[in-house]
Amino acid sequence: VQLQASGGGLVQAGGSLRLSCATSGFTFSNYAMYWFRQAPGKEREFVACISWTGSSTYIADSVKGRFTLSRDNGKKTVNLQMNSLKPEDTAVYFCAADQNLQARKPNYWGQGTLVTVSS
Repeated sequence: VQLQASGGGLVQAGGSLRLSCATSGFTFSNYAMYWFRQAPGKEREFVACISWTGSSTYIADSVKGRFTLSRDNGKKTVNLQMNSLKPEDTAVYFCAADQNLQARKPNYWGQGTLVTVSS
């Protein structure tokens, strides 16, 4: 199982980034997909998840209205569009997969991609 996150970088406050997670080694369409993040000195926190077909998404209150989640089952990828970024969004962002939706600790994790938002 592999999950490869990409798209992180340095952006000014108010800007946008699009994170992508490419996957392999499991039946992507059978798994809910997740994004978590971990800011320096803080615990990892849930950002968003999307159901197997993409019909349902759950977004953390802290990013609701600014972040959107989508998936492409044909390409086995999941994307996190981040708009109106704030300095407090600075974190390492991780994609994850689990057969259950709204799992607290998904089974599979990728390496993180760093997002830095400057003020």
